[in-house]
Amino acid sequence: MLGETQIVNVSKAFTIRHNKADSLKSKVIGFFHKRYREQRQTLWALRDVSLNISPGETFGLVGRNGSGKSTLLKIVAGIYPPTHGKVQLPNGARMGTMIELGVGFHPELTGKENIFIGASIHGLSRKEIEEIYGAVVDFSELDSFMDTPVKNYSSGMHARLGFALAVNLNPDMLLVDEVLAVGDEAFQQKCMDQINKFRAQGKTIIFVSHSADAVKKICDRACVLDHGSMVFLGKADEAIEYYHALLAH
Repeated sequence: MLGETQIVNVSKAFTIRHNKADSLKSKVIGFFHKRYREQRQTLWALRDVSLNISPGETFGLVGRNGSGKSTLLKIVAGIYPPTHGKVQLPNGARMGTMIELGVGFHPELTGKENIFIGASIHGLSRKEIEEIYGAVVDFSELDSFMDTPVKNYSSGMHARLGFALAVNLNPDMLLVDEVLAVGDEAFQQKCMDQINKFRAQGKTIIFVSHSADAVKKICDRACVLDHGSMVFLGKADEAIEYYHALLAH
């Protein structure tokens, strides 16, 4: 049994540059005219977020746009380093991520080539990739497009391929960010069925969605983020009630 996922006092700051001075000319102008000088602004996307996610738990991240949900998920995935704090993942855990459409896909390569590259990045050997390839294609329902460069894929096709690869990596943890909002209703239900299958297998899932029904149906607990701070942590249905009250005010 894998251990807990521990998020300890995690904060994340981004630097926003205004009047970015990329050329010598712009730097000289800024030297004489203050309003043309580069200015930097610090934006705190997360502030001191701490929580523990139990092995086998389906945990929801809820909040308005810009509240820090996706940033926190990317820190857990290792895409962003935290400015302060740390994330302690279970030792040896294999992670499947479905965070942004097409992240990690090379647009000039075919769907098949991207499956092999994406799976190899997650540590699978060529033999292991060949063993799961058929299942990835079947789940994505993109058999006719495997030899097509992914730059010609629609956003829904990107989501299908990305989700199909993520779930067939047999991850111990699955990170999902709003991908169920893409694609037709039948494929969304197929994704939900797979997530419920993972739940039954005791896998850990961190789930970001604006769908209150989806969070209540599949999440055991959830936290509400607002302006980068965690303002509620508890049962999923209670978190949704708190979120709705927050929106009302």
